[in-house]
Amino acid sequence: MIEIKDIEKLAELARIDMPQEEKEAVAHDLDAILAYVGQIKEAHAAAETLGTISRDGALVSNVLRDDAVVHESGIYTEALLAEVPRREGNYVQVKKIL
Repeated sequence: MIEIKDIEKLAELARIDMPQEEKEAVAHDLDAILAYVGQIKEAHAAAETLGTISRDGALVSNVLRDDAVVHESGIYTEALLAEVPRREGNYVQVKKIL
């Protein structure tokens, strides 16, 4: 629990003059925020035990299906380029904008 003396120290460091009732309100709000952060830490720890934490600490889950048949790279390039109005080699040619 955050004490009033902690709020007074923070207010002093931030060079903020606070009345007593505002200090009490800020202490209550900070307690609520810290409780919420504690819940997030618990959820993160639970997800970590399930193996759904990436190396950078983010929660991840696989929402993509595995492709049964993976096609060869560039197999459709010529068919797609045959449909463009203008091309230069294996690139689509467009008008300059600048």
